[in-house]
Amino acid sequence: MYSVLVCDDDKAILESLCIYLKNEGYNVLTAVDGEQALEQIKNNTVHCVVLDIMMPKLDGLKTTLKIREQFNFPIILLSAKSEDTDKIAGLGFGADDYVTKPFNPLELVARVKSQIRRYVSLGSLEMKNSLLVTGGLVLDTETKQVTVDGIEVRLTAMEYKILEYLMENMGRVLSSSQIYEAVWNEPSYTSEKTVTVHIKNIREKIEINPKDPKYLKVVYGLGYKCEKV
Repeated sequence: MYSVLVCDDDKAILESLCIYLKNEGYNVLTAVDGEQALEQIKNNTVHCVVLDIMMPKLDGLKTTLKIREQFNFPIILLSAKSEDTDKIAGLGFGADDYVTKPFNPLELVARVKSQIRRYVSLGSLEMKNSLLVTGGLVLDTETKQVTVDGIEVRLTAMEYKILEYLMENMGRVLSSSQIYEAVWNEPSYTSEKTVTVHIKNIREKIEINPKDPKYLKVVYGLGYKCEKV
């Protein structure tokens, strides 16, 4: 059984997340400020932390820094703020994910599952040279298998080739024409719509929220890229 530490000074949020996480079979620890969170981590085995940013005594960002001095388990930050600067600061301090309040508890539980799967499996994944990995998305160029957070995803041959091409060029912006010519191996006279449809289908299969994709990003007016997570 994996243990999740939930730290938030909002009692309603704390109780709600405890219910949802316990229903999924997790052992749940709680804290109402950063100091309590650090004490729980000291005395218990923790596999993931859900941590509010705005808390008394020791806030979430400072707590994240303290945790990262000793531990590498995933940290998901919660905040009522939605500005990019807060997100960047949290990720820069060592957090793995960021959720803005108000949020859907089921989505947060899905993010916890994703981070824990990645945490417990990433070490062995990185040992294989045939694997292309970003976050919880893994593509094995030998077996032609694609998994998201440890769950196999069924792609068509063309969908697989597109995803493989994007992951091989991680972080690069590729135009529809580039993608079409590389995958179909023919001139891209009418490539844009074809590529767009396939990208949409891939997103439906690999993204938690296809309308707010984590892996396959659109760079408007330029093309697509696979984000390094």
